Amino acid sequence: MFRVFGLAFLFLLTISSCGKSIDSQNRKSAYFDGAAEVNSRRLTSRNLDGGNWMSHGRTYSEQRYSPLSQISVETISNLGLVWSFDLDTKRGIESTSLVIDGVMYMTSAWSIVYALDAKTGELLWKYDPNISKDKQRHACCDVVNRGVAAWQGKIFLGTLDGRLEALDALTGEVEWSVATVDPELPYTITGAPRVINGLVMIGNGGAEFGVRGFIAAYDYETGDEVWKFYTVPGNPENGFENEAMRMASSTWTGKHWEIGGGGGTVWDSMAYDSELDLMYIGVGNGTPWNQSIRSPGGGDNLFLSSIVALRPNTGEYVWHYQTTPGETWDYTATQHIILADLMLEGELRKILMQAPKNGFFYVLDRATGELLSANNYIDVNWATHVDLDTGRPVEIEGARYPEKPAMIFPSYLGGHNWHPMSFSPDTGLTYIPVLDFPAVYAQPENYSYRSAGANLGTDGIIGSLPDAQSERDALRAMMRGRLLAWNPSTNSEAWRVEYTGPWNGGTLSTGGGLVFQGTADSEFVAYKADSGDRLWSFPTQTGVVAAPISYSIDGEQYISVNVGWGGAYALVFGEYVRAESMPNVSRVLTFKLDSAGQLPPVEWEQKVYFNPPKLKADPETIRRGYGQYMDNCNGCHGLNAVSGLLVADLRASGYLHDAESWNSVVVDGALSSKGMASFSELLSREESNDIRAYVIQQAWRGKKVQEERNLSSGGK
Repeated sequence: MFRVFGLAFLFLLTISSCGKSIDSQNRKSAYFDGAAEVNSRRLTSRNLDGGNWMSHGRTYSEQRYSPLSQISVETISNLGLVWSFDLDTKRGIESTSLVIDGVMYMTSAWSIVYALDAKTGELLWKYDPNISKDKQRHACCDVVNRGVAAWQGKIFLGTLDGRLEALDALTGEVEWSVATVDPELPYTITGAPRVINGLVMIGNGGAEFGVRGFIAAYDYETGDEVWKFYTVPGNPENGFENEAMRMASSTWTGKHWEIGGGGGTVWDSMAYDSELDLMYIGVGNGTPWNQSIRSPGGGDNLFLSSIVALRPNTGEYVWHYQTTPGETWDYTATQHIILADLMLEGELRKILMQAPKNGFFYVLDRATGELLSANNYIDVNWATHVDLDTGRPVEIEGARYPEKPAMIFPSYLGGHNWHPMSFSPDTGLTYIPVLDFPAVYAQPENYSYRSAGANLGTDGIIGSLPDAQSERDALRAMMRGRLLAWNPSTNSEAWRVEYTGPWNGGTLSTGGGLVFQGTADSEFVAYKADSGDRLWSFPTQTGVVAAPISYSIDGEQYISVNVGWGGAYALVFGEYVRAESMPNVSRVLTFKLDSAGQLPPVEWEQKVYFNPPKLKADPETIRRGYGQYMDNCNGCHGLNAVSGLLVADLRASGYLHDAESWNSVVVDGALSSKGMASFSELLSREESNDIRAYVIQQAWRGKKVQEERNLSSGGK
């Protein structure tokens, strides 16, 4: 059935969209004496100011908990929109804003940075790093960015094309810019940097396309690289960078460095314990996903799918814990890492918790990496449990799909993806945005490494959607999403809220006894933190995937969330996005008590207009095109050519009517300036024509389904 990324405003700001010059009035800020004056003292104080949100998860512990309590269970009914700010992009918005002394710093798609007056929403400056639009071919999961970091008057940005840039917090002007990766390789950056002791930490993405993962630290004043820690070993003949890489090398077989470098990118989570002086990173999947190809003799393949503890000043390895040894399902451990102090069996423990993709919730001693508990937070079928003595999952026979396809729960999008979870020290609960649906994995008939494309090492056709619409509808019923309150002390569920589907936003917990979350079906909701009772909601007009924040100015508490539908699920699973697709309306929405702002109406055309040419290709050609489409196109244009409408639905493309016009785009790159890169390195004209034949077939199929639905609904 299922075949299945110091200075006050005392002068005229004249800054452009490139950080140089727009007309603005003379401004003075009553909120601060210096722009983005963030330092170790402010970030590590035990009485950390709840009025600011100075780091990605508010604090180094990444709890995403605000102690502010003015907006509470008792007052939530009076919460309303106070201001909104429109972002001029139409792709996924995943960023967590920073608010520092009255100024909000946030990012939108394409790594664009905005500085806003956090009280009014007025634009102070905007910086566009001018990412080449064809770079999106290396962005597995949309052209997103999850935010910036701040330190000593500078704002730090990781760009989609692999740069780390320091901006003047007052003006948005670039102070320095460094290439953190080889620009000839398919690296990307979508995650937010962190700054520890004046070192700016940034990782990268691109494992699906063939890179060797690492995290690096840069001097905040100069941009000079201070250290780099690789997460997987390279070619042993070239020597090892450190003893950690020598150790890791013994857990690999074959020659992974010849087929993409091994993967293991550090594309999102980081946390820091200032008392232990340990930073924690989450490491991603391998290249390719399929372990039997990248490491044919087996092995744990360190440090894939691992939590790794490092010394932040030197990058020295301290300990690791691997959540999925020898992972083969894209079960990354790059999901949110939270630090807390919990009573466990009568003892106060310094713990680290994570709910990675593989479906198990882990509690570790963060000083030593000792596994304290592990339990599945959703139903899983690739393993029965995690053995607490060995720390290893007990796998089910056949889960690695050695001989026949296997339907595995959870899917490659995980039980929990990048959407941040939060923790409330008041309730002792962690609030997880859960995904709950399967994927089918199978060995490919033939595999060869492609230096210019994605390398999953699985059968794309078997992993796609069934032909029969009834089977697709049955599959849709299996695709669930929920907000899950999880008790890390007992490693068990406390309560849940079911949603209409997956890919709902990150969470915020507050001292007012609330949990906030945006949803895929266009709501921003507040729940009672101890029970999950729904207390308040606001219609956002677009799917929400980012996590909210809270801050205060002049004694008033604000809640803010960045909205705009997008990301991997929105792109790939177009067939299952509610109402065929959600609109993308990219905005910042900010709320406070006793406000009643309204959003303007949104016009949104959801229908795809089919006008396909006559299908002349034979079944063999269409089958070849099917395979090529799944290997090259579905990451942007959707499984089985059904788009989520963030990018063009190829079934309605006018280019289908002429093979040469089609090839001018696919092979020659006629639309590369608009983001449709040339695929000449991956596809011949004949192979491109095969894809065209398959898309024409799917257009006729879509036209038939649409007509049948119109008839069943009375033509409406």
